[in-house]
Amino acid sequence: MSAKYIGQIVEIIYMDRNGKITQRCIEVNSIRNGLIKATCLKSGSARTFRLDNVLAWQLSKTA
Repeated sequence: MSAKYIGQIVEIIYMDRNGKITQRCIEVNSIRNGLIKATCLKSGSARTFRLDNVLAWQLSKTA
């Protein structure tokens, strides 16, 4: 992922610290120091994701 995705809606497959894998649709707010700050579109809440725990990602087709 790079800074060009800031402001974009992205679908990610993510593994949390407990090893649980989820699929999420997020709006990327910033990427810095290995962290993605984003808004989860399902819950509407601010979230922080570790870049190295993103297993797969793509621009959302609904964006």
